[in-house]
Amino acid sequence: YFGRVPDGPGTGVVDGTSKNELSYAYPNPFNPKTRIAYSVKEAGPVSIEVYNVAGRVVRTLLESDLDAGASGYVVWDGRDAEGLEVASGIYFCALETPAETARRKIVLLK
Repeated sequence: YFGRVPDGPGTGVVDGTSKNELSYAYPNPFNPKTRIAYSVKEAGPVSIEVYNVAGRVVRTLLESDLDAGASGYVVWDGRDAEGLEVASGIYFCALETPAETARRKIVLLK
């Protein structure tokens, strides 16, 4: 087995490059705050937004030009863009770049 070259389909990983990543929220479910880690592979505009189940933007947590390989985290306190507390329920967090979008489900319990 050793020294043999694989002849089947690839794994989808090319040269060990990373991809844009939106980690799971912690804690999830949460009350009153949750922390969401992210990393981006390419430089450019990045936004992280929270959506309700109807697909409407509840709050923008990050909107910035980031360098390649940038990582960090955002905190959502369960409030909308106007500073009002939102209702308990299921929300979606999306990391959007020109190349792709990553989404995670988050749950707010009061």
